[in-house]
Amino acid sequence: MKPQMISTSHIKSWRRTQRSELLQQRAQLSRDQRNSAQSTINETLCDHVPLTADTCVGFYWPIKAEIDLRKLITHFLNAGALAALPVVIEKASPVEFWHWQPGIPMQTGIWNIPIPKQRQPLQPTVLLIPLVGFDTKGYRLGYGGGYYDRTLEQLTPIPLKIGIGFEMARIPTIHPQAHDIPMDLIVTEAGVTRYNY
Repeated sequence: MKPQMISTSHIKSWRRTQRSELLQQRAQLSRDQRNSAQSTINETLCDHVPLTADTCVGFYWPIKAEIDLRKLITHFLNAGALAALPVVIEKASPVEFWHWQPGIPMQTGIWNIPIPKQRQPLQPTVLLIPLVGFDTKGYRLGYGGGYYDRTLEQLTPIPLKIGIGFEMARIPTIHPQAHDIPMDLIVTEAGVTRYNY
């Protein structure tokens, strides 16, 4: 008997529901749970982010109870790395990564997320990518805009892709589609899962 095919529209609907449930669960984590997970994840990343003379770490400004990496990024900067934040230039298009360091002037970007005031594009060699959910094959469930998938598709060379999230966000599958790009590593408070593609 052939496996039942799931329509694209059904998957989109399922993802919306799954995303909403996972975001609700994440919002219900206590401050102690979030702080403990954040501390563990930051320590783990120190051992898994390669720092070389040309390292540029693309990261995200935390929203909606995401893991906050800003102190870790400052540690990387002190070790000689560069850092960059994603900036949406145009809706439904790849993002740019603009140079960031503590204390630089910031402005409000799309969805009220802070971005650097000065446009200084950089090419990340490592990307720390937030996860709403993730599955056993390293595929990421994000907020539904597809920005990271579009961006990764056009970045050359492709950076090391590290998904960052809570262990409670692990699900059996996100029903990956052709446009979905898996992570190289996923880091949660439970440890690191490495994927070979």
